[in-house]
Amino acid sequence: MTQAVSRRINALLASMSGFLQFLDSPHLLRRLDPGVSDFVFGNPHDPVLPGYLEARSRALVPRDKDWFAYKLNELEATEVVARSLRVQRGRDFTPDRIAMTNGTFAGLAVALNALVDSGDEVIYISPPWFFYDVLIRAAGGTPVRVDADRSTWDLDIGAIEAAVTKRTRAIIVNSPNNPTGVIYPAGTLERLARVLQTASDAAGRPVYLLSDEAYNHILFDGRSYPSPTDFYDHSLLLYTYGKTHLTPGERLGYIALPPTMPNSQEVMDALFLMQTLIGWAFPAASLQHALAEIEKLSIDVATLQQRRDRMVGALTEAGYEVRSPQGTFYLLLRSPWPDDTAFTMALADLDVFVLPGATFELPGYFRISLTANDEMVNRSIPIFAKLFTEPPPG
Repeated sequence: MTQAVSRRINALLASMSGFLQFLDSPHLLRRLDPGVSDFVFGNPHDPVLPGYLEARSRALVPRDKDWFAYKLNELEATEVVARSLRVQRGRDFTPDRIAMTNGTFAGLAVALNALVDSGDEVIYISPPWFFYDVLIRAAGGTPVRVDADRSTWDLDIGAIEAAVTKRTRAIIVNSPNNPTGVIYPAGTLERLARVLQTASDAAGRPVYLLSDEAYNHILFDGRSYPSPTDFYDHSLLLYTYGKTHLTPGERLGYIALPPTMPNSQEVMDALFLMQTLIGWAFPAASLQHALAEIEKLSIDVATLQQRRDRMVGALTEAGYEVRSPQGTFYLLLRSPWPDDTAFTMALADLDVFVLPGATFELPGYFRISLTANDEMVNRSIPIFAKLFTEPPPG
């Protein structure tokens, strides 16, 4: 390994240091033990959706000699996506502007490598999903962190505008947002679009908006969802079915270009090249075959909302500062101890596992995943209440 490669790898590891340290925690090794309440990640703790296994099983039965051959952006899958988006968005999405991906993780890697040149700047909003920073760096870009408005968790448009330079190539926007649960309103997205269009005009090239919409079907209280791609032409919609189906290990998603993108063929060509070069970032054949059936499935959002309400009510009563999320399946809480990592370790000692805020650039907070089952919730509420009243060590 050359020194240059070693430096690059070390830099990428450094950008993930908080998350990697958490994964290496000896406490985390126990989170799958019986009797533990696991609120760390958005993993399933209840049986798989009815109909999912049947659809996947049918898709495994070959119908021709090429059933399990190399798969690209298969027409049967891209037609399903385009048809669904036309219904959801009321816009003329077409199959030839859909790139099938191994979930949003691969979709972001594909999009960033397709659009970002060495030294280009990519803005992301903090608190972020853990991997935005390292994915930008891995594509050769320079991450530019912009904090969300800490009083509302909405986008801080003034701060975004101040962060834009002639080197800005893209911005990543995640709505509904993980970890805050906020859905960015239409007015905010209109203002963002104006900022990006002004920046594009000044730079003489597009500033792209990468819209991470992993949770756009997990909405509470009857809310509607305004997609950032509805407000700005140079947008890429990135989606994964792993959240809606609660099957994060089944890597299936897509990148969709809105019908108004001026240079869509150029972008599609670049996406296809990167889907191939970063390691065949196309979904497995059986997943694409099954999409026509499983695209219609969804976790029970009403049940998830009931769990949200119960947790928010119980934790608020115990004294925690928690805002009820508008979407996603996470709760963001302020830690009662200044050291959120120490607090999460103390919870883990009592068999309750959560994600410390330090892992997503928000020290002093922690995150709970509502995908934990009701039994875990029942066990955990007294423990959360008990630990809130205890002083931090030392």
